[in-house]
Amino acid sequence: MTFRIREFHPVDTDALLALWEESKQSGQEPVYSVAEVLASCEKDHAVVAVADNKVVGAAVARAAHEQGWIVFFWTTEPMRRQGIGSALLAALENRLTPLGLTKLSILVPDQQHDTGVLHRSGFVDKNHLSYFERQLPMSEKERATLAELGGRHLAPDLWTSIAGMQNEKQLLERRLVLPLQDPDTAETFGVEPPRAIVLFGPPGTGKTTFAKAVASRLSWPFVEVFPARLAGDSRGMAGALRDTFTQIAELDNVVVFIDEVEEIASHRKGEPPAPTQGVTNELLKLIPLFREGRGRLLIVATNFIRALDAAFLRHGRFDYVIPIGLPDEDARRSIWTRYIPPQSLEGVDLDRLVERTAGFSPADIEYAARKGSQRALEDAVYQDGNQTGPSTDDYDWAIGHTRMTVSKDVAEDFLVDIDELARL
Repeated sequence: MTFRIREFHPVDTDALLALWEESKQSGQEPVYSVAEVLASCEKDHAVVAVADNKVVGAAVARAAHEQGWIVFFWTTEPMRRQGIGSALLAALENRLTPLGLTKLSILVPDQQHDTGVLHRSGFVDKNHLSYFERQLPMSEKERATLAELGGRHLAPDLWTSIAGMQNEKQLLERRLVLPLQDPDTAETFGVEPPRAIVLFGPPGTGKTTFAKAVASRLSWPFVEVFPARLAGDSRGMAGALRDTFTQIAELDNVVVFIDEVEEIASHRKGEPPAPTQGVTNELLKLIPLFREGRGRLLIVATNFIRALDAAFLRHGRFDYVIPIGLPDEDARRSIWTRYIPPQSLEGVDLDRLVERTAGFSPADIEYAARKGSQRALEDAVYQDGNQTGPSTDDYDWAIGHTRMTVSKDVAEDFLVDIDELARL
């Protein structure tokens, strides 16, 4: 069911009272009295979730110095596990963060055991006292800097949404997430958390998706640096790159991503020097400076790792050079499942589609899925075809009319690059 989140209005009072009473009747006695909750609705911060013109959830909070306290949080039983709870918490956080708060907390009754939505939203159980607390990602000043950079916080479930690709996920989890999430423990074992990595592989294999998923997994803001935008800056490409990294240094935690990095880090050669040579030199200077700070990770991605300047890949600049290949069988199945309409899924031969798309990139599979669905729609409308949705035949036809992004030669070159250039 679709829903929307909006501000609490006085006309919502009866609905809020009903939610408070429902929470009480569930055996989970509210921590705050109904009078306190209503008072906070009037003078503090409150948001409600509305579905079918009915209030089905609410979150109310007040600010105290640098800490925010959630005084009421409830969604009706039929609407749970629809993402409403997470959306309410996120909306409340957006209203509290500009106040300069650094922490958002909630007290949970002993009887309340269903706290999954709190964990999914980043809250942490403190000292096993059923006291949940979440560090807000950044101060108001940092939030302004992030906005200037075009950065953002990503959804917390990006990591889990990547199905299949278990080898790549396990490698990134162990090499990146583990030491970055707990640098003190890593230091105990003599492990220096990584500061910069390279992702390489054929086009369309999901390198950008993995970079975003790492940021999501760490709960760090994500800033993407676009070489094409730097080229159009009045300060010049090198100057724009330098100023961008100066701004990034103001953030306590951040994942910085540069896609198609070969555009600004290609081989330096030729007389006179190529126009991008100064940019390559500048980037080579900036990476060591970037590595000096904690709580930051630079991820660069390239489809053409052989085009990168030799100095760029030397030890000391990048901790790991990680290959990201074509989706495995589980990943292909997950991608097909995502794009086939739910009502048609049971009647589609997924095994056949997965087998036929070996060697396809995620983008290739998405294209074939959309093409097959479009064909089924046109048949249904113009040729009195199957009115219930696309079939295996529709997707079979679409696969046959999809040109693979990654050729056999490119795939073979990728295997050679893994042997010669990967650093895991």
